[in-house]
Amino acid sequence: MIVQLWKIMMLPVILTIAFMWIFQIYFMEQNYVNSNISEIQNRLEPVLEDLKKEDLAYDEQMISYLSNIVHGKMLIADQNGQLLILYSYGLPINLAESHADILVWECIANSEEYQNVLAGKPYEKGRREGARIKSYESGVPIRYYGENAYLILYRSFDELYSVLDMNRRQLIMLSILLTLAASVLAAFLAKKFARPILDIKGAVDRLAQGELTAVPGFQRGDEIGQLAYSVEELGTALQRVDMLRKEVIANVSHELRSPLALIIGYAEMVKDITWKNPVTRSENLNLIISESRRMSEMVDDIMDYSQLQSGYLQLKKGEYDLCEIVETECLRYEQIARDNHLTLLTEHPGKEYMVHVDALKISQVIRNLLNNAINHTQDGNTITVSVSEASGGYKVSVINPGEPILEEEKNIIWERYQRSQHQGGRRQGTGIGLSIVSTILNAHGIDYGVECGGGLICFWFLYKK
Repeated sequence: MIVQLWKIMMLPVILTIAFMWIFQIYFMEQNYVNSNISEIQNRLEPVLEDLKKEDLAYDEQMISYLSNIVHGKMLIADQNGQLLILYSYGLPINLAESHADILVWECIANSEEYQNVLAGKPYEKGRREGARIKSYESGVPIRYYGENAYLILYRSFDELYSVLDMNRRQLIMLSILLTLAASVLAAFLAKKFARPILDIKGAVDRLAQGELTAVPGFQRGDEIGQLAYSVEELGTALQRVDMLRKEVIANVSHELRSPLALIIGYAEMVKDITWKNPVTRSENLNLIISESRRMSEMVDDIMDYSQLQSGYLQLKKGEYDLCEIVETECLRYEQIARDNHLTLLTEHPGKEYMVHVDALKISQVIRNLLNNAINHTQDGNTITVSVSEASGGYKVSVINPGEPILEEEKNIIWERYQRSQHQGGRRQGTGIGLSIVSTILNAHGIDYGVECGGGLICFWFLYKK
């Protein structure tokens, strides 16, 4: 990843350097030469008419000026093509001593364009070597000491190219330095950018290996920080899943051991002892069936509780009549109450109390409260379920006679596997019924509690409008 990021960062640098070279070689160098040629032409243009009318031999200032126009050489040849005088940068040159200048003249005299001058025609020429224009010539017919002659202005670009070559060498050095600096900077930034990603990868790998508390270990406000936060959320979700797994295992092992022992014991008793006695056998088999059903209820409660605690069970709220929910559950439990020698009464105003809840979960709350009341009520007593308006809301109360719950027990009874010491001779609950009640009501944001007085115990919850 670091190498890939480094390559991506270096790509703009390389493209920039390539653009600099292309611009320098193919545009700037050519533009320098063309600018010099245009400058010569612009300076020469105003004096061309004067050269046609005046004899150049009698105007020494003009000769010097023409030589300086091109920043190079000015040559005058007679009509036979013989070189008469040669000026360089405004100074006369001794033809007998200047071999280099004579070579320039010979190069001009042997060119095809020079023949235009001998024919009395002006000409312009740029001499090339490869892609470079090495020199510029401009020739025009003039009068010199009353005779026809020819003026040739010559500009060499060797000095210009020397400067350009020096610029190229500087550009090479600059390109090397820029590439090295950019390479080091890109490597540093790539490592800096890749480090949090590698930290995130390491955290994900540790999560995959079962280290559910692994986190990237940094906070940022950009997209990488959001990714790190997502990994932390993933770890939290995996911890919830792991907690759900442990909850299920713990709950199953804790709650199913007793009924399984009873089922096994009575099944062996039926097999070995009571199978010939129809009455005893029927009682034992009924007990086995009863314990099997209780195991099924335990499994349902355990799964519900574990899912609620782990945050995976979502509420599906809607508008429902609270009185209808309570009455429906009470009708289902009337027979169960009679089987346990109890009476179940329902009290409500007979009108609609509309609430915004998950009806199935509130029904589960009422079932668990009824189970709890049946389990803790002595035979022959009455359990009362009432729905009423109270404190700006609707209050549901499940009331049964019994010994008061100790103050120190009122908080812990809402925890799993906690039972109050008083019993009605029954142990039909799973030990987590009130835990499910508290979890569901907390999820709804509904207040709940237990009150004792006058020989009665009241478990209640209050839905506020």
